[in-house]
Amino acid sequence: MSEGGLKAIEYLSSPQQGYRQEAPGLDRVVDAIEAYLHDPTWRFDLDLILLGTAFQQRVWKALQAIPPGRPLTYGRLAEKIGSGARAVGNACRANPCPLVIPCHRVVGVNGLGGFAGERGGEKLEIKRWLLRHEGWL
Repeated sequence: MSEGGLKAIEYLSSPQQGYRQEAPGLDRVVDAIEAYLHDPTWRFDLDLILLGTAFQQRVWKALQAIPPGRPLTYGRLAEKIGSGARAVGNACRANPCPLVIPCHRVVGVNGLGGFAGERGGEKLEIKRWLLRHEGWL
């Protein structure tokens, strides 16, 4: 949280305690994430402070329009915004607020693609779980 808006979300490998007391407004973010975990159709309505290029901002806005359970391929999203699949993937990798800006809803033609800069391991398992949670896998 910064100046009343969410700047980034980090996936932590183990549960962390005490964050709610450290930043004003964090309760709202945690409550929104918990609402999504309870109901995958939950729409995030958080104030965001997104630092990125104009292109990244365009991709992040497009990501927020993808409905839960209806992922697009990198190529299809690229077509929609008049770009290339690799550029879309790079913007997804730079996404500072995964989950709130649902980059997990962009997949490869022949598989999940990557997630948070990784093409395997724990972060890809998070993507798989999120897509299952939304009823796609």
